[in-house]
Amino acid sequence: MKHMTLAEIARACRGTCHADDADMGREVSSVTIDSRKVQKYSLFVAIKGARVDGHDLIPQVMEAGALCALSEKELVNVPFPYILVNSCRQALKDLAEYYRRSLGIRVVGISGSVGKTSTKEMIASVLSQKYKVLKTEGNYNNEIGLPLTVFQIREEHEIAVLEMGISDFGEMTRLAKIARPDICVITNIGCAHLEQLKSRDGILKAKTEMLDYMNPQGHIVFNGDDDKLRSFVPGNGIRPVFFGLEGSCDFRAEKAEDQGLHGTDAEFITPTSRFTAHISIPGSHMVYNAMAGTAVGRVLGLTDDQIKAGIEALVPLAGRNHLIETKKFTIIDDCYNANPASMKASLDVLAKAKAGTAAILGDMGELGENWEGLHQEVGIYAAGLGIRTLVCIGEMAAKIADGARNAGLRQVHHYPSKQNFFADLNTILESGDTILVKASHMMEFSEIVERLETLGNK
Repeated sequence: MKHMTLAEIARACRGTCHADDADMGREVSSVTIDSRKVQKYSLFVAIKGARVDGHDLIPQVMEAGALCALSEKELVNVPFPYILVNSCRQALKDLAEYYRRSLGIRVVGISGSVGKTSTKEMIASVLSQKYKVLKTEGNYNNEIGLPLTVFQIREEHEIAVLEMGISDFGEMTRLAKIARPDICVITNIGCAHLEQLKSRDGILKAKTEMLDYMNPQGHIVFNGDDDKLRSFVPGNGIRPVFFGLEGSCDFRAEKAEDQGLHGTDAEFITPTSRFTAHISIPGSHMVYNAMAGTAVGRVLGLTDDQIKAGIEALVPLAGRNHLIETKKFTIIDDCYNANPASMKASLDVLAKAKAGTAAILGDMGELGENWEGLHQEVGIYAAGLGIRTLVCIGEMAAKIADGARNAGLRQVHHYPSKQNFFADLNTILESGDTILVKASHMMEFSEIVERLETLGNK
């Protein structure tokens, strides 16, 4: 990160710096909430979590080389600098906002109900053909993760591609206040986080809070095939640029040729040109991601050749439609997270397989009062695609099994836990199967992927 002095940090987060005059001008090298990631001259922010209170680790991190700590508790007679604040969580956000506003970098903010991460990866891959890009890593897309991502921006970076995830009203406003995006991308308005947001109109309202703190001379990039986004009129007067398959969209794709599990070839159309590109990751949703990447690339001055190279350079992340080939199985590792729309999209990918198909699906969280019906819909959808074997794990996933059985699917299994499933694993799957693994992050289905890899390579 660019250097910030302790005096600057105290002012930015409205804290009281307890330090000698000589220390006030010293600069921190990084910001962290993780005691294991402390570097020399780090600023350690003592976050109180569900299991660990960062305040208990302050002496340890200072001995490890940290320069200063942010603390909500007064520290008496300590031999190191610290800044006393009312709330470490709020101070982290305030400091990230201050740091972001000191940078000349352009920011692409990305949100949506489905496909945020894969779209972020596509856009970053495209922009990397011309710029030095920093992108959100892992699940660092919330009110803790976004500030920590912002602190990773260095002077050499020219573009930051920031994923912004929310589950309630007001969260996006707080994220946008930190990120100050120059380009706002929204992938779609689907049925996610209905527990708090209640309806697609509520989701639209919450997601478009992103526009409140965007650059007034910036750009808005929306999915033009989404009815809610297509009809939304931004209050800031900026006309959205639309991507989609509809003929009226500014950026479109035509002549898509499905290559099964090996991806898609498509022709991409801009307002002034057209080019063909191969997307190596399977799924029709990846064509949308590539259209979004094309739109953002053009906004930021890339040529068609650069955009094509970026689309074709993209490789999948673990847990995100990652294809794993073993001796016995082909595994589609899409276990990072799930909602009804992304479940159906992943089942569409599985259905492209030429061999036997099996889906291992788990609970989907935060769906509100209609969670039973939404789980049943996924089971009905799997049956309609002709998936051979369906394994459902978890209390809520029992409704996926019910939906599939009622729709006529014969090979349906339900287990209350992963351990129950592991006991039967060898008898359910067949050599040569293509297996989809998908559930909400809370289900920790990466353990299933690891078991399948081990079994498949024996």
